[in-house]
Amino acid sequence: MASEPAAATRTGYDPSEIEPRWQRAWADAALFDADDDSDRPPFYALHMFPYPSGDLHMGHVEAFSLGDAVARYQRLRGYEVMNPIGWDSFGLPAENAAIQRGADPEAWTQANIETHVATMTRLGFAWDWSRRLQTSDPRYYRWTQWLFLELFKAGWAYRKDALVNWCPSCQTVLANEQVVAGRCERCDAEVGKKTLNQWFLKITDFAERLLEDMAELEGRWPERVLTLQRNWIGRSEGANVTFAVEAGEASEDVVVYTTRPDTLYGATFFVVAPEHPRALAWAEAGGTAEDFLAFRERVQRKSDIEREATGEDKEGLFLGVHAVNPVNDERLPVYAADYVLMGYGTGAIMAVPAHDQRDLDFARQHGLPVRVVVQPEGTDLDEAAMTEAAAGEGMTVNSGPYDGQPWPETKQRITADLEARGLGAFAVNYRLRDWLVSRQRYWGAPIPIVHCPDCGLVPVPQEDLPVRLPATDDIDLRPTGESPLASHPTWSQTTCPACGAAARRDTDTMDTFVDSSWYYLRYCSPHRDDVAFDRDAVHHWMPVDQYTGGIEHAILHLLYSRFFTKALHDLGHLDFTEPFARLKSQGMVIMHGQKMSKGKGNLVEPKEVIETYGSDTLRATMLFASPIEDDVDWADVSTSGMFKWLSRLCRLVDEHVADRDGSDDEELRRATHEAIAGVTEDYEGFKYNTALAKLMTLTNETSQALRDRGAGGAGVDDALAAVAVMLSPIAPHVAEECWARLGREGFAAEADWPTYDPDLLVRDVVVVPVQVDGKVRGQVEVPAEASEEVAVAAGRGVDNVARHLDGREVVKTIWVPGRMLAFVTKPA
Repeated sequence: MASEPAAATRTGYDPSEIEPRWQRAWADAALFDADDDSDRPPFYALHMFPYPSGDLHMGHVEAFSLGDAVARYQRLRGYEVMNPIGWDSFGLPAENAAIQRGADPEAWTQANIETHVATMTRLGFAWDWSRRLQTSDPRYYRWTQWLFLELFKAGWAYRKDALVNWCPSCQTVLANEQVVAGRCERCDAEVGKKTLNQWFLKITDFAERLLEDMAELEGRWPERVLTLQRNWIGRSEGANVTFAVEAGEASEDVVVYTTRPDTLYGATFFVVAPEHPRALAWAEAGGTAEDFLAFRERVQRKSDIEREATGEDKEGLFLGVHAVNPVNDERLPVYAADYVLMGYGTGAIMAVPAHDQRDLDFARQHGLPVRVVVQPEGTDLDEAAMTEAAAGEGMTVNSGPYDGQPWPETKQRITADLEARGLGAFAVNYRLRDWLVSRQRYWGAPIPIVHCPDCGLVPVPQEDLPVRLPATDDIDLRPTGESPLASHPTWSQTTCPACGAAARRDTDTMDTFVDSSWYYLRYCSPHRDDVAFDRDAVHHWMPVDQYTGGIEHAILHLLYSRFFTKALHDLGHLDFTEPFARLKSQGMVIMHGQKMSKGKGNLVEPKEVIETYGSDTLRATMLFASPIEDDVDWADVSTSGMFKWLSRLCRLVDEHVADRDGSDDEELRRATHEAIAGVTEDYEGFKYNTALAKLMTLTNETSQALRDRGAGGAGVDDALAAVAVMLSPIAPHVAEECWARLGREGFAAEADWPTYDPDLLVRDVVVVPVQVDGKVRGQVEVPAEASEEVAVAAGRGVDNVARHLDGREVVKTIWVPGRMLAFVTKPA
């Protein structure tokens, strides 16, 4: 089906009639279903799929409008575009809704998905609905479980005891990012720590490659995202240094990782994390065990982010034992302190307060000495008066045989000397920790492992996947600290796949980030039930050509997806190592500078705007409001202004179609080609706000040519057709309507992107504004290649300019060729 013939007889702009009609036409034609066998070059446009909680909000509209503009533009450029949609449908909100409302998580999730579908359809997004998926579908999570087992067999999935953030209300593990000011971001309960036997994925094995391969992404991903990932991985070079901790009669070696071994002589105390496995034993040896246990319990209520923050009070406890510094045999008091974590290095540090701010803060609070060992050039640091650590460069001092050396040389020499004595070695360390994926909740993909008393951890055979979630009828979903699956009377009971003995299923479910770390692969062949993804289809479509989504996913989702891709490559399943060739992130939608929320009373629902102005107005308003990377403050936008422009465009088309007589207009032809060139450049740079501004300008130029200069015929027809096609990625319904009313064949969404004649971009004369003391006082027409002398003479000849220069001394003229002429006069 091409277009509805009756459209050519309609006039005016009525979104409530136009939009559903074109949505039906697109659906009937299956217009946006990608063809794997097309002769056109493939283009994979993907937006981060949503979580189905309630209806779409304004942030969704902005984000999906960006993704849809990308997909529609590339289709117009001649690509076979795959633009699929799905839902990240496992997660805690569905389970909490089930507990609070007595709803079934699956039914609640499905109802929200259908709500999303209805709103997405009203917004006219060009999804390939034939590839629709959701992560809570057993046909999907079967393959999530298969991927987990692939990692398990490779040694990249393992279990260990770990101290985790624990929400006593949600009764589940929280990531560090989910703990805000020591409280759960979901329910605001105070978060504690708990030791659990958990599943981890060994992302640290890929740390170096995750860093190195960012070179492929430079210039293709936002630099901010790459910086966030580099910082999260946190590669550093230094040394492992062995200290001897003297606890009573015993002495034991403890390894410390430091990036600055050149400052070893400046260590004045020794600090361990309260969670260090030997801390309690040392406290017992030092007679401080009771105080230590109370201290540790108090510290564990803080988030890791709070504990590491500079500027905060540093809490610590002397354990009553000492550590011997290997470079000078000095005995250093051993403290447990909140600002040292087990997650970095070895959980023990040498404290050098003169050259580390947190160490200095701690030393001042606890009356510990400060010793400068790196003297910055041209300064003489006063150890007693220091309030800021000197963490930079300088010459080595107070360091015995190393005095007088530049600090990098000292760093190398001390490390080499320690290595020769068996007390140290060069080392590389990463801030990145292995990915904890266990969750003690129901609504997630079950971990496909059987616990056998004799065989240990046994993978579920592939032919027995998926391990399905049971119905909730026999499950208590209320948080207890153990997975709800464990409360089912029979679900966890099974037999060992290896020996046939009675065994137990793993009752934890996977972190939902596992589901979203590979979904882009499944879209390539979503209906294959014998493999997770068809390798030929993946080879055809992947990597994703353009990925779009929020900056809030800069670290976890994007980093985990990169890890999965590299792991699957190494296992022989993929022939590429980066999943997303290009990435674009949009800003947030706010109201009066604040995040929209029902609680603040500043929430604007997309449906309200759609019902009043139509979806095209909403989409165009979003993309016109600001550069796509910036936040959109809804208080500052004008939906009525955008609606008026779209209405004016329709009236202009109607006026032209009613009477196509008129002459060709060279100025309009030139303006059309200039607009095509400019809008094309803007689309390539995601500058939708300026692309719309250029389309508005061309609309005005066409109106003037039609009404003021008697233009008509092919020139006006071509200008309006160009506007329709170039508007199509942003406001697709009105674009189709204008295209049809102009009598053009087929869909505007399938037209060829207009081209421009470079010769028409070269003007013999230009019209430039003339300013006097910063205010525009007129304009002047001059040759395009005019010199400053010619331009100034012409500018002075403009009556209004001459009046404002009369009796004033011009102290400066500014000529920007072809753009602007300005006169600056001497103040009166």
